[in-house]
Amino acid sequence: MTQEKDLAQPSRPLGAVIGGGSWGTALADVLAQGGPVRMWARSGEVVRSINARHVNPRYQSDALLHPRIQASLSLEEVARDARLVTLVVPTHVMRDVVTQLRPYLHPEALIISASKGIENESLSTMEELLSELLPEHRDQLAFLSGPSFAQETLQKQATAVTIASRSLEVAERAQRWFRTQYFRVYTTDDVIGVELGGALKNVIAIASGVADGLGLGHNSRAALITRGVAEIARLGVAMGAHPLTLSGLSGVGDLILTCTGGLSRNRHVGVELGKGRQLEEILSAMGQVAEGVKTARSAYMLSQRQGVEMPITSEVYAMLYESKDPKEVLLDLMGRDPRREREH
Repeated sequence: MTQEKDLAQPSRPLGAVIGGGSWGTALADVLAQGGPVRMWARSGEVVRSINARHVNPRYQSDALLHPRIQASLSLEEVARDARLVTLVVPTHVMRDVVTQLRPYLHPEALIISASKGIENESLSTMEELLSELLPEHRDQLAFLSGPSFAQETLQKQATAVTIASRSLEVAERAQRWFRTQYFRVYTTDDVIGVELGGALKNVIAIASGVADGLGLGHNSRAALITRGVAEIARLGVAMGAHPLTLSGLSGVGDLILTCTGGLSRNRHVGVELGKGRQLEEILSAMGQVAEGVKTARSAYMLSQRQGVEMPITSEVYAMLYESKDPKEVLLDLMGRDPRREREH
């Protein structure tokens, strides 16, 4: 009876989630703790199951979702009247999805990107891409990132993330939408720092997984994570990020989780590469997107454009796109010329 009252009298306006994968499902469930949510998915099976059984049969099928979530195959139906629209689609399809979505967005809607990556063709961050595609919503954009596995979020385990916007007022409005007893949200105006931290950590996670797949130990993993922080920070600062952002939740926090957690898709790719499997075979068997594979190319190209040295990223790029042997990657990283740990 209490639940029916909640559904009939929601405590806040409609929210929308664009993307029916693991993370989209988890964020829809977070938002549904405070009000009604419509979720767009490409799969009719997913839509029917969420509406009838409150379960996403393809992603996190063990989780019972909040009954306030209604799924649809129609972008128009999902976005219409929504005052917050959260984009949770792979970055390589973001341009196409947002172009289709744009006519249906409410003029006052906050637009939240929870996708971590850099577009391959343009080397645009999601802020740059969304500002280009949604100029009328440029001042209503925010970006969610931080250490957060979908499975643990759906299990309502304590999680902390960051929402960034050029306007702290916009970030704080988004913060109020997402905050629950188990999902804690911090705010910042350092959009580029949050975006780069979230995207580049996936590349380092592949390298960390390779080390694990090769049978290396904790020393190797610690070295890769620490030096990964250093090169992410170099590129971030060159592009205008604040160094402290990259030592926070969306930087070091997300990097540690993705490089060490058993639920990390990007680390899994690296582990399997280290064991000798081919990339195409690994990705085909996964059935989910590992953003770090495409981001490795974008990150490498960005480092070349910015003139920033990123040796781990360069080696991951060579491994993924030039068929370099993982053992050679390790040897070349360890055989680099000696240098100071911190350059002035």
